[in-house]
Amino acid sequence: MITRRAFLPSTAAIFQAARASAAPAADFTLGVASYSLRKFTRSQAIDIIKRLGVRYVCIKEFHLRYADPPEARAAGRKEFEDAGLVIVGGGTISLQKDDDADIRFYFDYARDCGMPLMVIAPTRQTLPRIERFVKEYNIKVAVHNHGPEDKHFPTPESALEVIRNMDPRVGLCVDVGHTARAGADPVESILRAGPRVLDVHIKDLRDTKKRGSDCPVGEGVLPIPGIFRALRKIGYRGSVNLEYEIEPEDPFLGMAKSFAYMRGVLAGMSA
Repeated sequence: MITRRAFLPSTAAIFQAARASAAPAADFTLGVASYSLRKFTRSQAIDIIKRLGVRYVCIKEFHLRYADPPEARAAGRKEFEDAGLVIVGGGTISLQKDDDADIRFYFDYARDCGMPLMVIAPTRQTLPRIERFVKEYNIKVAVHNHGPEDKHFPTPESALEVIRNMDPRVGLCVDVGHTARAGADPVESILRAGPRVLDVHIKDLRDTKKRGSDCPVGEGVLPIPGIFRALRKIGYRGSVNLEYEIEPEDPFLGMAKSFAYMRGVLAGMSA
């Protein structure tokens, strides 16, 4: 068993674990939500992701701009791919304007950027319209819950009740931190959602009742092993993307600690 508080490797060990290339034992992969690197240019972000020993990335608009023309989007996509990274999605993208032209713009963006999935923050009104574009473009969407401040979807359950009968390519991005802050159990939320879980934002909190209490994964109170076991139980095959919201100017050490801990949990699960 891996104890949370006792898992305190040295800095050198953290870097070594962060760069480890062995695939996790579970059926999902570990990736980076590039929002974690929002203070860095695209090339800098790519370099940091590679130093972390990670191949999978969900790209935030900081690193592939909405305003870029299609050829610039394609060139940005190529930078990620040429570095050996796999683009698993993009977002979070709002999609709160109930208008075909606006929604089509973002689906074109995702297509140009090679994103098979968009993490979105829609409304109940826009979701039926979004579903039509999912069918047209064959690009998945995952509704991101944003905690008690989110007037639309604070928890995964609040989105699940709206999308339950929609196309299976309309699903959830379970943000485990925001889920816990909203008073829901992220493990139970994942189990309830089952195949509707299309993406996961992983993080940790020191206090689930306090906004801004984020910390490196493994140093907080969220049940990371339980979350991973729940994902395995539902047969999740997507990416678990670290969204490291703190220390934006210098996130590398905290991100490296987070990956070291998560890889240790996965190794323990395989044992």
